[in-house]
Amino acid sequence: MTTDIQLQQAISDSVSQVTGQPFTIEHLKATSGGCINNAYVATGSNQRYFIKTNRYDALAMFQAESQALDEMAGTRTIRVPLPICSGQYNDQSWLVLEHLQLKTQGSQQQLGEQLAAMHRITCEKYGWFRENTIGSTPQINTYSDSWIDFFRDRRLAYQLSLAAKNGGGRKLQKSGVALIECIADFFEGYQPQASLLHGDLWGGNYAFLETDEPVIFDPALYYGDREADIAMTELFGGFSNSFRAAYENCWPLDSGYATRKHLYNSYHVLNHFNLFGGGYALQAENMINRLLSERNA
Repeated sequence: MTTDIQLQQAISDSVSQVTGQPFTIEHLKATSGGCINNAYVATGSNQRYFIKTNRYDALAMFQAESQALDEMAGTRTIRVPLPICSGQYNDQSWLVLEHLQLKTQGSQQQLGEQLAAMHRITCEKYGWFRENTIGSTPQINTYSDSWIDFFRDRRLAYQLSLAAKNGGGRKLQKSGVALIECIADFFEGYQPQASLLHGDLWGGNYAFLETDEPVIFDPALYYGDREADIAMTELFGGFSNSFRAAYENCWPLDSGYATRKHLYNSYHVLNHFNLFGGGYALQAENMINRLLSERNA
């Protein structure tokens, strides 16, 4: 993108049209933006924006992210970067967000409290009004009245079908099918609300403003069991004890979470296998076998 003057001009024109303020990219600096997109900080005309770019056909992914950020911002529960515009030019698509000056340390307590507040935002059904992505993997969000059906069919079964195509192996498929067949057993006496979820809440998807206020970003939003968000905070680490304590002080977790967290995280580990391959297949298989063992204990 740094050498594509026409693309920079197209983005500048789009920002100018949406904001009503003239904007021209004068300086573009590559920055970290995860492993899916290219990311830049663009400055010019006394303004600064965060820009993601990807292939031309990634526009739907960016549009879904923009709508998710708008929906989260509308709850006024937790800070997110506000979307500005998205579009396509030549062989690339882009998403422009407000630029926030972020740091890695801040109020973990406030993060827990505000996430609990966001989870209080609920829907009558599980899912979302459109499909989005988890990483770059399609995430199917067709609404369902049943959380068990939704998570079984739209999450686990879908990822397992992808894993079969990606060489996940027979043992993984056999264990996965066994888990799908008994998934209802993990929800005896437990009926979760359809909470507004971030959907991809690992340690790389939050930070803090200079005021220590937490910010979450890169959502894979849908309405589902809030335990799924909390489970992912444990999967790769990066969240402090004060975060968890503050969250549970606002809204304690059910005792069955200790087992169900492995169910929810198996979805993310399967997705990592489908995105990156490697040892994630064995990790997913071990997680699923642990769940089956706990069920039969």
